[in-house]
Amino acid sequence: MNNKNFLIACIVVLLVLTAITGYYAFSLREKYNNLNNNNYTEALSNLVNYVNSVENYLAKSMISKSSEHAAQTLTQVWRDSNLAMVYLSRIPLQDDGLSQTAKFLNQVSDYAYSLSTKNINGEQLTDEDFQNLESIYNYSVSLENTLNQLSDELYSGEINWESLNTNGNTQFAQSVDNVNIFSNIDGNLNDYEGLIYDGAYSDHVNKTEKLGLTGNDIDEEQAKNKVRDFFGNDNIENIDSNGFIENANIPSYDFSVKLKDKQEKYSIMISKKGGHVVETSLDREVKEEKMSQEEANEIGKKYLSDRGFSNMQETYFIKQANVVTVNYAYNDNGVIVYPDLIKVRIALDNGEILGIETSGYLNSHTNRQYKNPKVSIDEARASLNSKLQINSEKLAIIPTEWKTEIFCYEFKGKVQDKEFLVYINVETGKEEDILVILDTPGGTLTV
Repeated sequence: MNNKNFLIACIVVLLVLTAITGYYAFSLREKYNNLNNNNYTEALSNLVNYVNSVENYLAKSMISKSSEHAAQTLTQVWRDSNLAMVYLSRIPLQDDGLSQTAKFLNQVSDYAYSLSTKNINGEQLTDEDFQNLESIYNYSVSLENTLNQLSDELYSGEINWESLNTNGNTQFAQSVDNVNIFSNIDGNLNDYEGLIYDGAYSDHVNKTEKLGLTGNDIDEEQAKNKVRDFFGNDNIENIDSNGFIENANIPSYDFSVKLKDKQEKYSIMISKKGGHVVETSLDREVKEEKMSQEEANEIGKKYLSDRGFSNMQETYFIKQANVVTVNYAYNDNGVIVYPDLIKVRIALDNGEILGIETSGYLNSHTNRQYKNPKVSIDEARASLNSKLQINSEKLAIIPTEWKTEIFCYEFKGKVQDKEFLVYINVETGKEEDILVILDTPGGTLTV
């Protein structure tokens, strides 16, 4: 073969190899895009279903006269709002309205929770409560209509995930007469700011500065290694990546994990900054309750300790469908630090951990320096209502609505048959907060 023919043959071979490589790269990209699109579509479908459920149960709660039935209905609103928030965080719409939509669902959840505790305690809902429920219901209808429209246009092919992910909500906004309904809902949220109920010391999870989110940024492969470390590499059958969730409170990599001894898959989110575990979840039916609350508390505490979250102390809990969700706060040498909160879901049939949520801890945990109290515990105790029969007293850090923290004495006591927590500022002696403790069949709640 002469040099000319040899050169032509080499060029042909290179062109063929280039074409094959390009096709292979294209195929991998298409496979990856299809996987992501399927995950996004599944998340949207679940979001729509749970928002629809929230709307239906809100409608029932507006006409219920039975405290027992209303408590069950509002507990369902609380549950489904939380699940809706999980799936909302997995949708790749880069829009400020999404954060407000998440805030709306959070407020629905917490307000339903507060009304449910009133019902559990035998209190009737007031006319104002019913008016607030009607207002929330109307917003939920608007949100559901928006999500249904988005879902219909995705399924019909009018818009697609790639364009939404690339261009934000521009295409969606144009498809609804140039009005972004998410933003409309965002603006309308201000109409009912007065009825927001954020629960006992839970609002801190949305801090802008993430004090506990330490370390450098990691890539997806490093995040996958964190998943292997968390579950134990020998226990894992396979790990599927669901992509990067940038619009979450803590930007994270999302994975589905199949363990060798489990039929169900775990979901787990690893923070981009520092590679911290933000959330894990395993959804399975728990048919019966076999263990005590004390046993569940110890299981959750040991689980956290084994994974690097030491000195966590159980505080409050709520049970539903034979699963208990326990709030653990950091115990800093005898000071209970309520902002450093981790929630753990424990199955009461066998003690299996069904999920953890560490946002509070990652937002707030830091090495704190405590000033010597200017007010003695005797002076603080003397400032309390004389009717309060004190059962325990300790030091505590509590968060405020302004995203700050207050160093307090915590007094737990009773007046007649009601239990209270009273917080006195160690610097000023000011009464900072009073919480009522409700011991219910569903758990220990504070209002």
